[in-house]
Amino acid sequence: MGEVRTYNTENSYTIRPNFHHKFRTATVKGCIQKVLKEELTNIEYIPEEVPQLTRSLSEIIKNKLKEIGFDRYKIVVQVVIGEQRGEGVKMAARCFWDADTDNYAQEVFMNDSLFCVVAAFGCFYY
Repeated sequence: MGEVRTYNTENSYTIRPNFHHKFRTATVKGCIQKVLKEELTNIEYIPEEVPQLTRSLSEIIKNKLKEIGFDRYKIVVQVVIGEQRGEGVKMAARCFWDADTDNYAQEVFMNDSLFCVVAAFGCFYY
């Protein structure tokens, strides 16, 4: 007699993140806030150092967010640093995404010398 094979008939693809692995704004904001406080508290605005500082901050934040365990999410981090001069600045971002799975968080840090705006975007891979 021949061998009997059984096949898994359940779907093996995921179109929504597990609740525990969903990109949660409050968690992300807390992570960003902690990194900015640790890295920028006593830093002065020096124009020549800002490009390296923005790259460094974005890498640190991205790596910390990956450690949280947002499975199957593409993480994008944008960091903007400017000199504190008492002037206003407006920033905007637009995305075309799935509002059920994708999200973002933003945080602002200021000291006497500089301001820093961070936006972190989490886009779920289907």
